Order: sequence, then structure tokens, then C-alpha cells
Amino acid sequence: MSQPQAFAFRIWSNARSQARLRIGIGCLLCLSTPLAHPQSESSSELASKVQQLTDSVTATQAALERSQNELEELRSQLASLRQQIADFHAATTNDSSASDLAAAVESIREQQSLQETQIATHEQAKVESESKYPLKLSGLILLNGFVNTTQVDDPSAPTIVIPGSGSTGLSVRQTVLGVDARGPRLFNAQSRADLRTDFYGNGSNASGVYSNSGGILRFRTAHAALDWDHTSVFFSLDRTILAPNTPTSLTAVAVPSLGWSGNLWSWNPQVGVTQDVSLPGSSRFRFQGAVIDAANPPQVYSASPAAAQGINRPATSEMSRWPGIESRIAVVKGIENSGLQIGVGALYIPHRSLGGTKYSSWGATADYKVPLPGRVEFSGSTYYGQALGGLGGGAYKDYVFSYSPTGGYVYRALDAMGGWAQFSEHASERLEFNVAFGTDQVPASQLRPFAGDPASYYLNQTRNRTYTANVIYRPSTYLMFSTEYRHIQSSPVFEYTMTGDVIGIATGYRF
Repeated sequence: MSQPQAFAFRIWSNARSQARLRIGIGCLLCLSTPLAHPQSESSSELASKVQQLTDSVTATQAALERSQNELEELRSQLASLRQQIADFHAATTNDSSASDLAAAVESIREQQSLQETQIATHEQAKVESESKYPLKLSGLILLNGFVNTTQVDDPSAPTIVIPGSGSTGLSVRQTVLGVDARGPRLFNAQSRADLRTDFYGNGSNASGVYSNSGGILRFRTAHAALDWDHTSVFFSLDRTILAPNTPTSLTAVAVPSLGWSGNLWSWNPQVGVTQDVSLPGSSRFRFQGAVIDAANPPQVYSASPAAAQGINRPATSEMSRWPGIESRIAVVKGIENSGLQIGVGALYIPHRSLGGTKYSSWGATADYKVPLPGRVEFSGSTYYGQALGGLGGGAYKDYVFSYSPTGGYVYRALDAMGGWAQFSEHASERLEFNVAFGTDQVPASQLRPFAGDPASYYLNQTRNRTYTANVIYRPSTYLMFSTEYRHIQSSPVFEYTMTGDVIGIATGYRF
């Protein structure tokens, strides 16, 4: 309580106390006098005392009226003091505080707009299914425009540069459709599942093999899991658990950004478990392990007689008759997918080639996602190993071979190394900037003795690098626009490094 307020309160309290004291004295005189001497006092004396009592009550009433007037005056003074204090605080508020308040109000309005659209989405009717559990359709209708300054392997989703002239065009084949489902609780765990498809298939792709022809519906990814508080048991057709991060792009969706340039992106069947161990604060250790059925890399060799006859051969990992294994240990802090994450992993996958030669895929990885001040995030991953073509590395291949003069074939599993890094800045809830670089390569000394026809671009590729930068603008939760620039450097083993630029634009509607 301020000093003026305390002073007013003391005056008011004293006035009320004096009034109560006078009333009490008058009442005491009125009651005590006739009761104390009822027999001994004469009528004249009684009348005199009654008159005295009447005068006392009259004086008390006058005092009460004066106190009431004083209280009214005090109330008026107190109101005036309050107004003066309010005017003083308003006068001492500086301009910077006003600007900060305006910025905060604008930020709240922006967040409120996004939340209102999200709430409207949740209020829509659920998709009907035979089960009583909710099923949600989702997707991204995506229109891509591209300008390639030189010839590339795939005009709308390029990964390497090859000799030839450029191209310009539009594509909607990178549109993605999805279904998300939540099921019953089982063993006190929440069940869930989802799948994603696009229109970039060519009839036979297990690890992201693509072609320029057609627009066949392609099975991209799928997940099913039982989630406890700190444990999750899952099946997935997705990127390996060793590469949980991916660069951000709206123009590279069919083949994720920096695919075949350091991003181990390909989608393989896996069954595994994730266990979190809580640490002080919001941090936790994460332990993951899984078995994996690694698919073959893209077809870089001539079609085999079996393929020409329409026979589907098993993958080289399946021909070994043993699944691959992978594991990852990470430190996670803060909110999932947006906090600090640093992890290391390893894998081992046995293979057997069509010629009967046995070899193995193995590798060690490191991944990171580090939030920085100013809404900036630094993320990426690195790897080193052997025969990583089925995971999206190793210059499109696991091994090379040549015919031996003594009969049969000579095989060589290729070492692989690479990685990528990205800086992201979220300037606001709607605007995002991303800059990234990735590289993937196999040793030229291992590849050179087996290099074939110069037209076999994937087979002869020893290194591939990509630099990229993009801007993504989301005027609403559903609508998004993006422009992107990519610079690709592809190095065949016997030729000079070829370079090309890709300028892409994208318009997407998410539902």
C-alpha cells in the first residue's frame, strides 16, 4: 500500500473508532443509571439525567455526521490519489515498451491464426472405416516447376549431371498421399500406423528406384508401432534408424533432398525397438536396435537373363538368408524432433551376389540436430562403410565386377563415405530459409579397374556433390510456396567433373 493510501486509511479508522466509543458510552449511561439506583432517586433527578442522556445522544449523532462527512472527503481524496498514480505510470512508460508490446501482440495474433486453422482441421469429420478407431487422410498436392541448365538423370528429380542440353518443365508426380490411424491399446501401449504413397513409381522399386516414364502409384513409407511411456516397438518401411534427419525441401520429394549426395535416404523394411532412459532435466538416452532387409541399389548393370524373362530375383541381402542388424545410441534433449539430438550408429548386413560371391555391408554413422540462438538449427549426418548402395549411398552401387580371363567373375565391394549438413532459420511462423551441402563418394582406385562403358553413368560414378538453398513460405497451415537453387557436381571415374544448376519452384496444398 502506498503512503497516501495508508494515511487515508488511518484517518478513516480513527474516525470510526471515536464514533463507536461515543455511542458505547451513551448506551452504557442509559442502561446503568436507572438500574443502579431505582429506589433512591427522585423524579427531578431522573428527569435531569434523562436530559443529560438526550444531550449526549444528540452530540454523538452530530459527531457521527461529522465522521460521515470526513469519510466521504477521504474517499474523494483516495480516488484522486489513485488517478494521479495511474497518470504517473502512464507518463513513465517509454516508447520501447510500447513497440515491444505491439510486436508481442502481432506474434500472438499470428499464432492464433495458425491455431484456429489447426482447430478447424480437428473439428472436421473423421474418415469412416470398419473399425471404431479414428482414421485420417492426409497428403500434399504438389506442383513442381524446374529449369535444368544441363542434362540430368531425371528432369523433375535430378540427382546427377550427364552430358547434354538442359530442360524446363512442370510435374505433379511428387504429390504425396497418406493415411494415419490410431488403434486400440494393447499391453497398455498405444497402437498407431501410417503409410505414404506418391506417383513416382515405374512398376518395380523397393529402394526408391525411379524412371522418367509413367506416373504409377508408388509405395513410399509405412510405419506401425506400439508406444509405451519410454519404449516403442515398431515396424517401418523408411530410412534406416541410423539416419533420422533429412534436409528440408519442397522441390525434392520423390527423391529426398541431397539423395545420392550424402543423405542415406532409401526406404527399407525394418523391425526394431526404441528405449528411452530419462536423465536429469528434460534429457534422455535413446537406445535403438532393429533388423533390416536392405534392398538392392538402382539397376546400374545390364539386365540379367532372368530379368529379361520377367523373373524377379531376390535382393542380394535376401540371397544371404540372414537379416541385417543396426543399432543407434543418442542423447535427446527437449521436445521431440525440435530439441537437441546427437547420435552414433552402426550396421552389418550380409550379402551374396548373383554369382555366389559373399560380401557384407557395414558402416558407422553420426547424426546431429543442434538448436542455435535466433531460431537457427544446425543438422546433418556423416557415414563411412562398405556396400551402402542399398541405403542411398556408395555412388549408386554396392559392388562392381568384371569377367575373369580364367573363367567366372571377379567382384569387389566398394567402400563408401559421405554426409550432409544444413543450416535452417525460421524467420517467423510462416517463413523459413535453408542452406545445405552433401557429398557421397567411393574411392576411385577401387572403381577404376572395373569401370565400363562411358555411357554407364551410374556405374562409373565415383563422387557426387550437391549444394542447395531454398526459401519456404507458408501463408497458412495448408498452403505453401518455395523456390530452390541446386548446384550438382558429378565426377565419373575416367572423365572430368560435370556441373549443372537446377532452379525449382513449388506450390503445395497440404490436407
